[in-house]
Amino acid sequence: MSSHFSVALIGAGGQLATDLATALPADTRLLPHRAIELEAPASIERALEGFTGVVINTAGYNLVDQAETEPERAFAVNAFGVRNLARYCRSRNLKLVHFSTDYVLDADASNARPLDELALPAPSSVYAASKLAGEHFVRADGPEHLIIRTCGLFGIAATKAKGNFIETMLRLAQSRPAISVVDDQHCTPSFTVDVAQATVALLKAGAQGTFHITNAGHTTWRRLAAEVFRQAGLPVEVRPITSAEFGAKAKRPSWSVLDCGKLERILGRPMPGWQDAVSRYLQARPTATPVS
Repeated sequence: MSSHFSVALIGAGGQLATDLATALPADTRLLPHRAIELEAPASIERALEGFTGVVINTAGYNLVDQAETEPERAFAVNAFGVRNLARYCRSRNLKLVHFSTDYVLDADASNARPLDELALPAPSSVYAASKLAGEHFVRADGPEHLIIRTCGLFGIAATKAKGNFIETMLRLAQSRPAISVVDDQHCTPSFTVDVAQATVALLKAGAQGTFHITNAGHTTWRRLAAEVFRQAGLPVEVRPITSAEFGAKAKRPSWSVLDCGKLERILGRPMPGWQDAVSRYLQARPTATPVS
């Protein structure tokens, strides 16, 4: 693919889409959630009328716990809505880039290695199953495509919206000397700037298929919180608890660390480490929530 290509970005305004918009050509067609409904084929046709190029879909139903009580809604967006988009792209010969999640995978954390793109899916929640179904529809019904699995996203745009894990921890730190955080879910939190830049690199390389994009290394949510507080200079005790003690409605993977070797061979470099990503995020975020 040439260095310049036309892009329509679905989900514009979200934390990942915001950094994608920065990394993509200036004439990218930005489609916020209100501009397109994946559940409605007619809405897709209106939003993409006359467009030729690459369609990037960052939109989705991401309420992991709520999905347990409204599975129809989760599947309507993450599975059947994605099928609608994939079929439209195939009918117009548009390349589709679709974002999925590490939650479609799981392994035993006591004897696990990073999971590559060929690992057997093991969704353990309604949300994860709906995202996996969306992947299947892209492969079965779609055109030339990229399916990108990522994990634990944090981006600057979230500081002005519904937030992310890091923002939640910084907010809680303003009023609590100690915070209990789950310590038995292993994953790789990822800076949206790094994910966006790697995605654009794959597009420029003409890559196709399924790719994992996260920062390097792995951690738990408790250790991530502790690293955030250490770098921010906040004297907060982070107490480990189990997923069972936390009591979320939806089960999360105990090990969903993604192997990015396939990506890194195309990039010609390793992805930045997650600790470095946290540092750059804290330096770039606005000061609405003060850290010392």
